[in-house]
Amino acid sequence: MGELHTLTKPFPARYGVPVIAHVDLSIFLKRYFTHCLSCTFCHDSCCSYGVDVDLYHVRQIEQRADALEAYTGVARDRWFTDDRIEDPELPGGGSVRTRVVNGACVFLDRTDRGCMIHKFCTEFGTDYHDLKSIVDCLFPLCVSDATLCPADEVDDGTLMCVSQGPTLYRGLRDELGYYFGDELLTVLDKLEASRRQD
Repeated sequence: MGELHTLTKPFPARYGVPVIAHVDLSIFLKRYFTHCLSCTFCHDSCCSYGVDVDLYHVRQIEQRADALEAYTGVARDRWFTDDRIEDPELPGGGSVRTRVVNGACVFLDRTDRGCMIHKFCTEFGTDYHDLKSIVDCLFPLCVSDATLCPADEVDDGTLMCVSQGPTLYRGLRDELGYYFGDELLTVLDKLEASRRQD
């Protein structure tokens, strides 16, 4: 983890958790490709391991199970692993992981590219935030121990598109605004500007 900055007050997500109280300043320096579906080199490598889905969004997905099953062609009993992880920092108090089938997330579109849940939302006029996990939408940022920081894949170099494109913060600024509000963006914009002057 890089140099940390402690905020003057904590910023809870719209669900109450996670809460951002500290910022790893490397989010203003480290870069990633950002525009996933324009990428011509990674072959959806990010989707190789599945994704943690917070329990709040698991419930949202289950409420649309009939429609999602019909759209994806994947039976609902194949969507998630059986391991439920308790985590008070996640909406709903924990998470489950999507299954990996033939080397990729069960929701990866095998005939085209990208996430079938995201495509479902786009096609049927649903905000993708309603069904996609906060972990998924913020990647490759994460909130760990109340600290906004790069995901492990950035720091260990396993994210194939690292060092290309906008900074982590710029690439995910809109997502951070959605989850944590404009006041946090104002604070982060000032921090970003101060890093440019250093």
